[in-house]
Amino acid sequence: MPRFAATVSYDGQAFVGSQRQSNGRTVQGEIERALETISGQFARSDMAGRTDSGVHAVGQVAAFTVDTRLDATTLGRALNAHLPVDVAVRNVAPVVEDFDPRRWARKRSYRYTIWNAPGRAPLLRRTAWHFGGNLDVPAMQQAALALDGEQDFIACSGPLEPGRTSVRTVFRSGLYREGDTLQFEIEANAFLPQMVRRLTGALVSVGRGALPVEEFAATLRRAVPGTMGPTAPAHGLCLINVYYDEGYSP
Repeated sequence: MPRFAATVSYDGQAFVGSQRQSNGRTVQGEIERALETISGQFARSDMAGRTDSGVHAVGQVAAFTVDTRLDATTLGRALNAHLPVDVAVRNVAPVVEDFDPRRWARKRSYRYTIWNAPGRAPLLRRTAWHFGGNLDVPAMQQAALALDGEQDFIACSGPLEPGRTSVRTVFRSGLYREGDTLQFEIEANAFLPQMVRRLTGALVSVGRGALPVEEFAATLRRAVPGTMGPTAPAHGLCLINVYYDEGYSP
């Protein structure tokens, strides 16, 4: 049976996460439901990354092996016809039978958006964290410099199961202001659970003056589980891209 990969976008507000779970709607579940409607058989969808409840994506990657004679373009149209309004696929392409969107990924990038103005922005309420207080953006940008390179990010996550490493390599990170919008962007080989949201919450603490820049960096270096934070709300986070050296070009 042919195997395909697709770039997936979704509004995460109504999902309990990207991966299949028994306690609510998931992006994986919706893709598999659409594939079954198209082919008449269950087809498992493998995802490049796990996003939490409420987190969005414009560049998630899914792969699936499905019994169909449809070409990739037609399959993409069929999927979008059967997917709900808060999920869509694009760039559906054939891939080799052993393509694994998670294991073959070289790096991933996320963006966290903050609406930093006294008044609310109703059109951004689903995709940005509204923080109305003053923020020292240069201090936040200075703190973000501590993130680049290979290091232990366990401070940004709870304890992990035995044998799983908390060392990650951050290739690029930065905080940018455009008007009243702040965007924290980070690109790494992989991410720990809640890593970006905890980093964002800590950066906002730096901007408020509640956490010195030096203490932000020291908390990372001490590598004590769960000490970086607080955790920013899920709805401001978006998975932007997954990158591959071979197999698929999102």
